[in-house]
Amino acid sequence: MSSNNARLESSDVIVAAVPEGVDRRTFLMRSAVVGATAVILGRKISAEERVERSTAAAPNTTPNAGPNPTPPLSPDLNVVKQSKGPVMTVIDEFYKVGPGPSSSHTIGPMRITYDFYQRCSKLPEDQLSKATALKVNLFGSLSATGKGHGTERAALAGLVGKEPATVDPAFLDGLRDNPDQTFDVKLGPSTIKVSLKDVIYDATKGDFKHPNTMTCKLLAGEQVLLEQEYYSVGGGFIEWKGYEPPKKNEPKYPFATMRELRDHAEKNNLTIAQVLLANEMSIMGRSQEEVYAFLDKIMGAMNATVKSGLAAPEDSVLPGPIKLQSKAATVFKRSQDEKYQADRGIGSLAAYALAGSEENGRGHLVITAPTGGSAGVMPALVYGLGEGGRKIAPEKIREGLLAAAAIGYLCKHHATLSAAEGGCQAEIGVASSMAAALVATAHDAPSHVVESAAESALEHHLGMTCDPVAGYVQIPCIERCAFGAVKAWTAYAIASNEMENDHRVSFDECVQALAQTAKEMNSKYKETSEAGLALSVVLC
Repeated sequence: MSSNNARLESSDVIVAAVPEGVDRRTFLMRSAVVGATAVILGRKISAEERVERSTAAAPNTTPNAGPNPTPPLSPDLNVVKQSKGPVMTVIDEFYKVGPGPSSSHTIGPMRITYDFYQRCSKLPEDQLSKATALKVNLFGSLSATGKGHGTERAALAGLVGKEPATVDPAFLDGLRDNPDQTFDVKLGPSTIKVSLKDVIYDATKGDFKHPNTMTCKLLAGEQVLLEQEYYSVGGGFIEWKGYEPPKKNEPKYPFATMRELRDHAEKNNLTIAQVLLANEMSIMGRSQEEVYAFLDKIMGAMNATVKSGLAAPEDSVLPGPIKLQSKAATVFKRSQDEKYQADRGIGSLAAYALAGSEENGRGHLVITAPTGGSAGVMPALVYGLGEGGRKIAPEKIREGLLAAAAIGYLCKHHATLSAAEGGCQAEIGVASSMAAALVATAHDAPSHVVESAAESALEHHLGMTCDPVAGYVQIPCIERCAFGAVKAWTAYAIASNEMENDHRVSFDECVQALAQTAKEMNSKYKETSEAGLALSVVLC
């Protein structure tokens, strides 16, 4: 068969007209599978038969797993509404510094309680004079696996007025080691005693607007002075009931898909990073120097995370019941003794990712890129491309961080960054995809290579479940960061050595698959520790 005959067109495998009442995304994906199978088997299939088989193959439940009990996200959430317009996320919303081990279970809740603390401090003094207690209730995934994530410690830290980006990790460690401590919260004329007992693990299942839901209350005896319902929607992003997003300017180059982003780049003779830079400046009214200064801070924080992880004692044990041995320093030292340069490179990259992820497991400061659970992937490539390896100019890595942000923006826009919503594919998968775009951009690759590298890295994480053993972000999370970093490099190596027309899956199609897989994945595999390794591994 000639290569021309072997090449499939979308019209060969997909029916264009979607039947009424059928989910469009599901139908198109099923139609593609049915049509492609027919072509491979060398048989003709009518449009009518393809429609019949595609609609029949689109159940509302996960095969062999029973109904998926996870309710759909509330359409009231801004994270849902945002998927209907151009991308409006900006870098300081996306790259956030805070304590590990989870952006959604640690950084998000800490931002939430700090926000509530600020709201309380602004109440009239006559109300504050009556205040007697502060209470936080955790629901859904926050309640199911919050213990292993240290959610109650992060929530208490925010409640006493500490910010995620500046909190001393030793403070959080002190809460873990001495859980009976009490703290004074000064609100107007009142001083309220708070402790970990004021953070309550509530219902794990219910009709929540988001899997990561929590409430905060200021009480005067039994009377509620102030109450707010919040949602930690992934990547450290937070919302609340009645949330209105901050006002922003229009982007210079509006895009909602990778295709539109690349069109802007190619028509204006720009790189993807340059399009992102123009939008960052336009949306928030910032100067180029301000954008670059923020990216340099993120780059420095990522390098510091890796170096801290590598400097940890080789015999150190991560906190929690798993008693997991730190391995980053050992893997790095042994990699330097490898005979072949390629083996040294792979070993070093894996060690850098382990170092960043182990820092996350310790509850130390990490960077959401896009989440805490995936916090070893991007820093591994930033450090490996820069001072820890290739010595590529910081300016190039800065451009890579912009291109990587574009990948994360699109995944957030059309799918999710939250493992509680989409499994680990939404965290490690997106991080690996971002890192692949970073590597390609730092090597001055054209936009089609950036897209292909990002697509390949994401594609090969599709379906990855989130099943943390004992609810801790350690097994399998830490090693997954190492594999995600290596996959990112592999994706770039493949993409930079193939013809543009030979890459058959677009990034936009891959993100559609991510969204659909997240939607159909059984909730037991969405950061609840109810299945997978969390069920198979027995701690002794």
